[in-house]
Amino acid sequence: MKKYSIILLLAFTLLLYAVMPCAAQNQPTNQQTASEQVSAKININTADKADLEKLPGIGPALAERIIQYRQEHGPFKTIDELKNVKGIGDKKFEAIKDLITVE
Repeated sequence: MKKYSIILLLAFTLLLYAVMPCAAQNQPTNQQTASEQVSAKININTADKADLEKLPGIGPALAERIIQYRQEHGPFKTIDELKNVKGIGDKKFEAIKDLITVE
């Protein structure tokens, strides 16, 4: 009985190691996930909070600040103007600039 349990445990372990690489291949990378979430460019002049949060690095608080800036200053004239929003630095802007538009 003890020998049977050891063999069963060994078989289960081998099966687990055989399945792990297959499961890892099906996991999307962070870049794929961001691209899939933003299939078309997001218009930062018309986007709601949920749409803005689809952009990488934009959470609820930053999405609110973008909307507030837009309400106080009017529509963004260029995407570069987004850098005027507190929390959007050069690094974050570079990550999202190809995913946004003002048209």
